[in-house]
Amino acid sequence: MLKQVMTKPGEIIFVETPVPEIGEKEVLVKIMRIGVCGSDIHVYHGKHPFTSYPVTQGHEVSGEIVKIGGSVENLREGQKVTIEPQVYCGKCHPCRHGKYNLCEELKVMGFQTTGTASEYFAVDASKVTLLPEDMSYDEGAMIEPLAVAVHGVKQVGNVSGMNIAVIGAGPIGNLVAQTAKGMGAARVMITDVSDWRLEKAKECGIDVCVNTRNKNFGEALVETFGPDKADVIYDCAGNNTTMGQAIQYARKGSVIVLVAVFAGMATVDLAVANDHELDIKSTMMYRHEDYVDGIRLVQEKKVHLKPLISRKFPFKEYLEAYRYIDENRETTMKVIIDVQE
Repeated sequence: MLKQVMTKPGEIIFVETPVPEIGEKEVLVKIMRIGVCGSDIHVYHGKHPFTSYPVTQGHEVSGEIVKIGGSVENLREGQKVTIEPQVYCGKCHPCRHGKYNLCEELKVMGFQTTGTASEYFAVDASKVTLLPEDMSYDEGAMIEPLAVAVHGVKQVGNVSGMNIAVIGAGPIGNLVAQTAKGMGAARVMITDVSDWRLEKAKECGIDVCVNTRNKNFGEALVETFGPDKADVIYDCAGNNTTMGQAIQYARKGSVIVLVAVFAGMATVDLAVANDHELDIKSTMMYRHEDYVDGIRLVQEKKVHLKPLISRKFPFKEYLEAYRYIDENRETTMKVIIDVQE
């Protein structure tokens, strides 16, 4: 089979390697689609702080089970699946208390351990999540980023009936807004400085889409929600400007959730956060239940994934996919690699 290897920043080769043998508790997955995310781009540019080279990438994935280990139950050949890419110890305090996404020794496929960017991938059956038969492989490869959004939205508990603001209308921000709405939020506003991304948000059914190049974020909050503003602000851009906006204009006593990976060391006004008794939360990846809820939201047509797919590339054009993203950042949401094309 062919396997992708990034040998150094900006360089990808494909190597011929045997189809992996599987253990008793493993399944062999024929990889169909792989999504490219911002963290992959950081690796491509040599700017990911926790990835060394060579590395086989791929953590947003869909595929088909083609072989099952002897001890595997409740799975069968031919089923559509996605793979949860976290590798955790199971022994540390977070793991023992069900928060394995915060494992002290956490590794993620495609970054600190081998990713799924190969024609076949052997994986422990516990990391496989079934996809509905009527879900496309393209959509299946987007369940991982959707799980990020689901886990992020859940950081405040039940959002039903709440007014929600989302800063940043990239793929994760779009999915956070859709998820909040799908989970029963009363009204959702999303902001960005890109009209193109905001049009995508409108296409996905977000209630209010505001370009903060043209309108002050604080004014937009009041115009959209009235003087009580938003119950929760999700920062899906992750920089001093956006977190500064959130802290400055949040309703006193309300909640801010940092979803994005922050760009560099933060310089924000914690005195205001303190004075306004703001609850500032963060979120890290996901757990299995977030995958399940994400799949349910897609099945119920409360989250729409297809509008976010900007372009597809054949497996051997992995490098071209990265170049395309670099050259079309303002008009690209999600690029998919078609492994079997």
